[in-house]
Amino acid sequence: MPDRTSSHHPLADWFRTHAAELTTLDPHGDLDELEPLREIAGDARVVAIGEGAHFVTEFSLARQRVLRFLAERCGFTVLAFEFGFSEGFALDRWLRGEGADDGLAEASRAAAEWGAADFMRWLRHHNRTSRHPVRFAGLDVPEAGGALRPALDPVRDYLHEVGPDALPLLDTALEISDRFLAGVGSGAAAAPAWARLEPAAQDALTATLARLLLRLRAEEVRYAARGGQERYDIAVRAVEGACHTDAMFRAMHALQTGQGSSADLAIREIYLAESVRWHLERSAPGTRIVLAAHNNHIQKTPIEFGGPLTALPMGYHLARTLGTDYRAVAVTHTTDHVPEMVLDARSSVGFTVADTPLAAPEPGSVEAALIDAGLGDRITLTDLRRPPRDADGTPLPNGIRSQSATLPTSVPTAFDAVLAVPTVTRDASVRF
Repeated sequence: MPDRTSSHHPLADWFRTHAAELTTLDPHGDLDELEPLREIAGDARVVAIGEGAHFVTEFSLARQRVLRFLAERCGFTVLAFEFGFSEGFALDRWLRGEGADDGLAEASRAAAEWGAADFMRWLRHHNRTSRHPVRFAGLDVPEAGGALRPALDPVRDYLHEVGPDALPLLDTALEISDRFLAGVGSGAAAAPAWARLEPAAQDALTATLARLLLRLRAEEVRYAARGGQERYDIAVRAVEGACHTDAMFRAMHALQTGQGSSADLAIREIYLAESVRWHLERSAPGTRIVLAAHNNHIQKTPIEFGGPLTALPMGYHLARTLGTDYRAVAVTHTTDHVPEMVLDARSSVGFTVADTPLAAPEPGSVEAALIDAGLGDRITLTDLRRPPRDADGTPLPNGIRSQSATLPTSVPTAFDAVLAVPTVTRDASVRF
C-alpha cells in the first residue's frame, strides 16, 4: 500500500490527529489500548459493533476484542447477535458450559457452518475462564429468512404441553413450508423456492401463521398459567419470527423480480430491533448489551442503495427508541479486496462467497481518508462524535465501504465510531 503520509487533505489530517492506533486484533491481548472505547460507549445500554462484510476473520477478531473490553471493563453482560432468535437459546446454553467442548454443531449447525465457529468457541472459553461471563441472545428471523422450522418446532413442543388445540394450525404451516424449504439455507434461496408454490398455498401459509399468532395472543392467560410467562413470551416471539419470515419470502421475491417496495426491506430490520428491545425488557435492571451485526444493520440512518431503494435498518429504529442509550461502531478495512456474497441459484444457500477486487476507495470516504493519512496499514479506532464538517455544515466523512461498494452516507451521523483493519481474510470455518 502506498505511503501517503505527506498528504494534506483536511479529512486525512483530521484522521491523522484523531485516530487511535491499536497494536493487535488478538482477543487475548492487553485491553488498555481500547480505553478510548470507554468514552464512546458512555452510559449506553446497547453498543453495536459492526462489520463491513460477512465471513471475514479480522472482523470477527475485532468483535471478540471489543466484546471482551466491554465485558471486563464496562460491565456489559449480554452479546446480542445477528443470529436466529429461536436458535439462540440452545446456543446460549452451550456457550455457558452445557455439553461437550466439541459440541458446537449439536448446539447450532448454523453457528458451526456459517463463519461464527471460531467466535463461539472463543466465547465458550471466555465464559469458562473470565470473571465476566456473557449471555448470548439471538435477534434474527430463523436462518436469516431461509426457514420456518427453527422457530416453529420449539413452539410445537410448547403447544403440545399447554395448548394442543392450536397444533393443527402449526402443523398446517409446517406442512406447507416443508413443500419448498427442504434443503434451503437462506432467504436468498427461500424466495425463489417460495415463488414456485401455488398462489393458494402461499396465501394459506400467510393466513395460517397469522391465525396461529392471534391464537397465542388470545390464550395468554391460560398458556402462561400452564407453562409460565417466560415460555409464553418466547413462543409468541418465535411465531412473530415465522410471520416476519413469511413476509420476507414475498419481499425478497418482489425485490429479485424488480417489483419490490423499499418499505418491504425493513421487515427483517424491524424484527431485529424489536428483538433487542425484547431482551432488554426481560433482563435485570442495569443490563448492558453488545450488539454484533453487519454495518448496514447497525447504522442509525437510512441506507441509500442508489435510485429509489432505501431501507430503515435496525440501528435506525433503535436510535429512535433508545436515543443516546444506543451507540454504533462500524468496522471497515483499507485493503484492495473483500469476500463478497454473490447470488448463485446453484448454491443451497442461494449465494456463493467470492474474493472480489476493489477499486481505490472513493474520495471523502473513511477508507480514503485513512489511507491518505498514512494509516491504511494500521488498526485504528476513531471517535466520530465530533467530526470535521464541510462548507454546508454536514459532518465528514461521507462514505464507508459495504461489501464491495461504497455507500454514500454521513458516516458520523450513522455511526459513533469506526474501527478499521488493514487486511481481510475469508473465514475458513464457512461451510458452503
